[in-house]
Amino acid sequence: MENIKNKLIISRCYEIFSQAIHTRTFPGAAMAVAVGNPEKRERIIQTYGHTAYDEKNPVDGDTVYDLASLTKPLATTLAILSLLKEGSIQLTTRVSDIFPQTKKTFLHRTSIKDLLCHSAGFAAHQPYYLKLSGQAEDTRNETLLELLAAESLAYEPGSMSIYSDLGFILLGLIIEKTSNMDLVRFFREKLARSLGIEDTIFYRKIGTGERRETQKRSYAPTEQCPIRKKQLCGEVSDENAYALGGAAGHAGLFGTIEGVLEMGVHLLDQWQGREEHPSYQARDLQRFLIRQDIPGSTWALGFDTPSRTGSSGGRYLAPTSVGHLGFTGTSFWIDPTRDLVMVLLSNRVHPSRENSRIKQFRPLFHDTVMESLGLV
Repeated sequence: MENIKNKLIISRCYEIFSQAIHTRTFPGAAMAVAVGNPEKRERIIQTYGHTAYDEKNPVDGDTVYDLASLTKPLATTLAILSLLKEGSIQLTTRVSDIFPQTKKTFLHRTSIKDLLCHSAGFAAHQPYYLKLSGQAEDTRNETLLELLAAESLAYEPGSMSIYSDLGFILLGLIIEKTSNMDLVRFFREKLARSLGIEDTIFYRKIGTGERRETQKRSYAPTEQCPIRKKQLCGEVSDENAYALGGAAGHAGLFGTIEGVLEMGVHLLDQWQGREEHPSYQARDLQRFLIRQDIPGSTWALGFDTPSRTGSSGGRYLAPTSVGHLGFTGTSFWIDPTRDLVMVLLSNRVHPSRENSRIKQFRPLFHDTVMESLGLV
């Protein structure tokens, strides 16, 4: 029976991905599904199309995608969990406890929890790269903190939620300050290495060896960048992350379909109490995956939950599910009631970020998977 369901998923997904490529939703993509508990778990990984519209390089299991905002839950949020276990911070820790120079700004009453659930009062985005680009690496973080502290409140903290890169950029600074490690090293050594996925999901720091390393891997290109005056490939698309050297709290992770799936599977098993990560506690993760009581918000701590209508996860996800989207065309959803992980990696921003067809494709993909598995 499982083989029949797997064949059905493969057949139906081939149809919808082929159509998506035809309508230029993306030039190619990778999908992965894991369903069942560890003893009976089935994994399906499929790839489609090419990394670019020139059709030179087919997408395969080793194709590396810019994961964009999947960085927020998979790197930054898990790093905060790790620091909680160490006792370096608490959810109630204030930004001014870590950066005393912010005591005379609104950040003096902003907590780690506020930042994680996008309720700290920050606006969604600011073009910090305009001031950070070309600045010496040893002064960037100081300038960035000054810019964040100079922000005006967009709303009263805790009164509502606005999805914000700024809060997670600040969390990245907090992680580096508290751990005395940069984000690249923290993610690799504290989070990925123990899972054996440090080569399949990673930050890409801009600098020495970048060009040589890029030639060894197959990267899906993102957009033709008007600011950098080139086609981006293996270089973080997000401008603020780029100005910060390629690694930040809100963006910068790259990964293969297998790497993201495996991380999702580990999160599922930790959530279900079947596994412990050496760097953080499952019971803390379980707390993070509960939707917060904020008016009009779908956010848990660092993870999103399904909207009641129009969710990118489709029509069938349990309300207790968690996931996240990435601007470049990436996403994952985890449904604990069905022991299900679904991952979609694409470069829908190639060659232009103006392409928004992924909004219709994401729910179609998730519905197709769940209908094929008989989980509806």
